[in-house]
Amino acid sequence: MNRVRLEAFYQKLDSEGKDLQGLLFVEPEKAGKDDVMLFHTPAYVEFVEERCRVGKGYLDYGDTPAFPGCFEAASYVVGTTLKLLRMIISGEISAGFNPMGGLHHARRDRAGGFCIFNDAGVAIEYLLRRENMRNVAYVDIDAHHGDGVCYDFYSEKRVIFADIHQDGRTLYPGTGFRNETGEGEARGTKLNIPLLPYSGDEEFFQAFQEVEQFLEKHEFDFLLLQCGADGLMGDPLTNLQYSARAHGYAASRLLKIAEKKCGGRILAMGGGGYDPVNVAHAWTAVVKAFAEQG
Repeated sequence: MNRVRLEAFYQKLDSEGKDLQGLLFVEPEKAGKDDVMLFHTPAYVEFVEERCRVGKGYLDYGDTPAFPGCFEAASYVVGTTLKLLRMIISGEISAGFNPMGGLHHARRDRAGGFCIFNDAGVAIEYLLRRENMRNVAYVDIDAHHGDGVCYDFYSEKRVIFADIHQDGRTLYPGTGFRNETGEGEARGTKLNIPLLPYSGDEEFFQAFQEVEQFLEKHEFDFLLLQCGADGLMGDPLTNLQYSARAHGYAASRLLKIAEKKCGGRILAMGGGGYDPVNVAHAWTAVVKAFAEQG
C-alpha cells in the first residue's frame, strides 16, 4: 500500500494510453475537516490528527499505522475524490478515477484495514447531503468486503450497494454474507456476493451479471466503483484468480448502466491491490474502458 503501486499504474497507463483521447490528469486536492466529517465523527477526526502529530503507534488494533503526515495524506485522498465528483457533476469531465481512493474499510469512528478516512463514504454523504441526490449506487469489486460502506449505510435506503468479494470466512474483514441485504426500509438495497477462494474470471462474470440485474431494479443519480485490484491472480493477500479482463469488463458494463440511469456520471476509486504489476494492468483496463466509451 505505497507509491510503488501508483508508479507502476502510471507507467502502464502512459505506455498504453497514448492513443486514448481526452485523458486529463488533475492535481490532488486536500479535503477540509468539514468535508471529512460528512462521514466521520469529529472525535475520530481529532484522534487521527493527534496521532499524526505523535507520528507513531496505530489508528486501530494493529493494521493501520500512524505516521507523520498521515492526517494530511488521508485528507488528500478524500479531497481528490470530492474534486473529481464536482468535475463530473459540472460536466467538466465525463468520468473519473482516483487511484489512491476507495479506502472502504474505515468506519465512521475508527480506522481499519490500512484505511484512515473512507473517501467512498464521504463521497456518498457529499452526494446525498450537499448535492441533494436522491439515491447513490456503489459497486465494490475489491477482494476484501467493503465493510465500512456496507454497514455504515446498512439502514440507508438511498444507498444502493453491491459487493463482489472473497468469502468472509476466508479473508479479512470476515464480513459480507448473502443474507446481509440491508435493514428496515433499506432491506433489499444491499447485495453481497461472496466468492470461494480460487474463483476466477468465469465466476466473476457470472456474479457481475447479478450485480447488473440488481442495479437495473433501482434508480440512482450517481454511480461509484471501488475497483480494488487484489482479486487478480498472484496477489499476496488474497486467493482469487481474476485477470485484468474482469476490471475492464466491470468498468465497461457500469459505464453503460450509468449512461442509462444517471447521465453517465461515474467515478472509480482504486482500493486495494498488493502486486504492483496486477494493479497496473487492472487499473489501466478501467481507465481504457472509460476513455474508449466516454
